[in-house]
Parts: sequence; C-alpha cells; structure tokens
Amino acid sequence: MRLDKMISNLGIATRSEIKKIIRAGRVKVNGVVVSDASIHIKDDDTVLLDDEEIQSKNYIYLLMDKPVNVITAMEDKRLQCVGDFLSPELKAKKVSPVGRLDYHTTGLLIITNDGEFSHRMTSPKYHLPKTYLVTYSGNRLTNKQVEEASSGMTLHDTDEVIKLKPSVLELGEDNGDYHTCKLTLTEGKTHQVRRMISSWNCEVIELRRISIGSLFIDDIPEDDNNIYPIRELDFSEINQLKLELKMND
Repeated sequence: MRLDKMISNLGIATRSEIKKIIRAGRVKVNGVVVSDASIHIKDDDTVLLDDEEIQSKNYIYLLMDKPVNVITAMEDKRLQCVGDFLSPELKAKKVSPVGRLDYHTTGLLIITNDGEFSHRMTSPKYHLPKTYLVTYSGNRLTNKQVEEASSGMTLHDTDEVIKLKPSVLELGEDNGDYHTCKLTLTEGKTHQVRRMISSWNCEVIELRRISIGSLFIDDIPEDDNNIYPIRELDFSEINQLKLELKMND
C-alpha cells in the first residue's frame, strides 16, 4: 500500500495534507526519513510520524480475555458468543477468532481479519506454545506427572490411542480446597488440558489460557470506550508474533 494512503486511512489528515507532511521530512519508515509519498509500505514496516509510531488499519488484531460460558464463534442463536462483544464497526472488518477456547475456558483469544496470520497461528507447523493456568481437584500433582508431560504422554481415554508431544507442567500452589498448575502445549488436541489432568485422576475446576507465544494476557481496563474485555494489540506485539510465525522471512 502507498505510504500516503496508509496514513490517510488512519484519519490523521487529508491526502494532500499528508503529502506535505511527508515532503517536510516528518515521516520515517524503518528509521529512515522519506520524502516520497508513493513508496509502498509492507505490513511489517515501522512507520513513524513526528517520531510517534503509527500503523495501517487494514488488518485488525485484537486480544480478548474471553469470559466463561461464551462460545468461540461470531454468532449463535442460542448462546452468548465472542461476536456479541464486538462493535458493528469491527464486525464490518470481517474479523474472526483465531482457533478456539472451550465454552468453560477463559483467557487469551486473538481476533483478527489477517487470514495468513490466523492460519499460521493455528498451524501445528509453527509449534507456537500456549500456556494454561489450571485449577484442579484431587491429589496434588508431583514431579512424576512433570516427567510424564515432558516425555510426551499417551492418552487412552478414547478408542483412538493418542501420543502427545512433550509439554511443560509447572506445579503451583494450593488454592483453598484445590490446587493449581501451568501447562504449556505446542499442539491443540481436543480438550487436551482437561484430558491430561483427568488421566492423572484429577478434575479441572477452572481453566484459563494466559499466553500464546510471546503474548501474555493482561488486565484490560474498563472505561467509556472499552466496556468489554478486548484491546488492540500494539505494533511491537504484532511484529513479535509475526517473527515467531516466520511471516517476515
């Protein structure tokens, strides 16, 4: 996309005003001052206006802290879904969830209209680690289960025996009558965390995804403009994820 068009899409100024701004040397691309408004900008280019970072809004990248009892879908006639938390303006940009979180699972969910980004995020080829905070009942897990997870355990709870890839189990603290742990996976078998915990004769009470790759869930403040648990990813977060997904190769 042309530099002047990219900036005009942000609503900063008119196209003619933007050309004057560029000619005045107020815009940098990847750290270099540019004077040609017609140069083409890639999604991973860093664009500064008066040394403040700006970026194209062609693609939208959102971080949602998915609540419990919400399905990962843009619309549903019976149940509350992710799409219910999005404004009409965002829906008009054809955004959709990347992968899914179960109905009873909370936490980090990425929503975007970048198809290639979404494909790579969900492809096992890129092995992007996902970490879950688990609250469970039953006997407290031990180093025995840590070793089982790290060696790649086998699930026998269905007719199909499933050999899992190695995962990282971190033992946590007691939480009242329950216990906690963290599980980091590089694959996404159906209900994998719950099935792993169940195989150790324990039961998941709460399950929350807290990170995907370098991206961690954080507190999303509520204000007049953000009444739902959603925020836009900033440029550095998007760029780092794209590096991890090898989109800049």
